[in-house]
Amino acid sequence: MDKLKAYIIGFLVVVLALAGFIVHKWGWLKLLQVILAIGFVGFTLALLFFTALAFYAESWKYGAVLAILTAIAGYGSYLVLTWQSLKIVGGIIVFFVLLFALGIWYISEPDLSIADRFRSAEKLENIGKYKQAARKYEKAGNYEKAAEMYLKLGWLESAAWAYEKAGKYEKAAELYEQLYEKEKDTYYLKEAHEYWKKAGDMERAAKALERYAEEEPWFWEDVAKLYEELGNEEKAREAWEKALEYYQKEAEEEGVFWEDVGNIARKLGKEELAREAYQKFLEYCLKEAEEDPMWWKHVAEAYEYLGEKEKAEEARKKYEEYRAKIMKANEESSHFPEHKKDSKS
Repeated sequence: MDKLKAYIIGFLVVVLALAGFIVHKWGWLKLLQVILAIGFVGFTLALLFFTALAFYAESWKYGAVLAILTAIAGYGSYLVLTWQSLKIVGGIIVFFVLLFALGIWYISEPDLSIADRFRSAEKLENIGKYKQAARKYEKAGNYEKAAEMYLKLGWLESAAWAYEKAGKYEKAAELYEQLYEKEKDTYYLKEAHEYWKKAGDMERAAKALERYAEEEPWFWEDVAKLYEELGNEEKAREAWEKALEYYQKEAEEEGVFWEDVGNIARKLGKEELAREAYQKFLEYCLKEAEEDPMWWKHVAEAYEYLGEKEKAEEARKKYEEYRAKIMKANEESSHFPEHKKDSKS
């Protein structure tokens, strides 16, 4: 048993012991009075704190409301402590319970006034309360109508979300493209790409991703693959060329990308560039293997790219030897606790 559970059990034992003592000494009514007194006084102090906080923040309206509630709770505390007018105490309890329920009801739809809650979505739409109507349509599961309301408000992102919930992915994609034109945030192009894919319009999805890649060049390879799936060889080659240009720049800073340069160059039929890139990738891998034998695997791959099968096999053996050594060490370490336990016993 951990300390927290022990503390909780200990606390409950003390509380039950005190309750039992009060019942034994003075009866059940006294226990009820103690419980109500603790509840009322604690609640009054909490309200008093928030009232002071509201006035300190110069929120006079909420401060005044809280002050009234604090006075009511304080009066209830007085009645409980003096144990008189129990019907009024009961009324105060019912008042706060109903107030709490009303608060929960209000918080569930904070955008709706009391009157709006009793109006239908259609009525709210007819009187021009589009935000409130949208909330009502959402609650009813009519997301397409909710999206129409958001469009009337000019809330494109909310409308896109509602169209997504309605399964109208093409409309959501169009709105994300509009949002990109308005905000110039590439996130919206990525979203447009995803929703065109969901809508089954791969041509529009490819165009959206292509626009995204113009600002995030890491994605040119994905654009190229998408155009290949569509059978558009010309656009695919253009994207591969841009992907090659991107990886060449990256490879100058981080040598591991020479592998990508080689793969794309070979795909484009640029054998001389591919061989040069693979050679640089090999040099990078050999250097890394000096520090981390795990890189012998990539050394083997580099030799294979260059057609040097014997050297590739030698590098692969070094990798397998390293891997076997690691697995043996892991196996020994996993058995160590048992040996330690046996030695103690």
